[in-house]
Amino acid sequence: MTGLKQLLAAGRPVTGVLLRMPAVGLVELAGVAGLDFVLLDCEHGPADTEQVQHHLNAADAHGLATLVRVGADEPALVLRVLDLGAQGVVVPHVDTAGQAAAAVRSAHYPPLGERGFANYSRGAGFGSRSPAEHLDRANATTLVIPMLETETAGANAAAILAVPGVDAVMPGPADLAVSMSVSGDSGKQRVDATIAEIGEAAEQAGKPVLRIAGSPEAARETGSRFVVYNLTQVLLDALKGLTIAAADR
Repeated sequence: MTGLKQLLAAGRPVTGVLLRMPAVGLVELAGVAGLDFVLLDCEHGPADTEQVQHHLNAADAHGLATLVRVGADEPALVLRVLDLGAQGVVVPHVDTAGQAAAAVRSAHYPPLGERGFANYSRGAGFGSRSPAEHLDRANATTLVIPMLETETAGANAAAILAVPGVDAVMPGPADLAVSMSVSGDSGKQRVDATIAEIGEAAEQAGKPVLRIAGSPEAARETGSRFVVYNLTQVLLDALKGLTIAAADR
């Protein structure tokens, strides 16, 4: 299975898709297409851990890594999805270094964190690895990615990125706009300015920024080598294109 931490450390482009369950078939398609990872959305979609396991099985079969977006401040869900074998978590609505540190504590074993240990979980190979091997593997592969979705988060980006165990950050453009109560071109400029602030802090910290995009053009505009496509938008645009093509026949 591809290690996202290793891919990111090597500085190569890393591309995935964001999807909501149930979508096992789409996970398989992403693998066949040659993408690097899938991001399962348990914040704005079902958080059924049995479904998470089915999607992880499909991802593993096609060599895809899997991240899971949990809800805000959900340490129990963080533990469960990592025990099931997810390579990392995306944690929304992180505004401060303290909140980022709490996310790290949920995702990592001691001494870095406080995650409960179970050597018989799927993520631990069902007990096929020794406790020491599992601890080493978890430390080497687990990703913690806070989402920064307010101006406060943007201002605190450097402090958040400095928290040990934070591997990357992800700006949330939609929540940024809503939190600022902005719209139109002027609103976009304020959102873009905050995202640029986050990007500058990440560059200083030497850590990647996970950017969400709806098209290859939009992905290129971000300038990021770590991109996740909003699969709902991609599919909707594709279906609209089919509708337009049908009307032109």
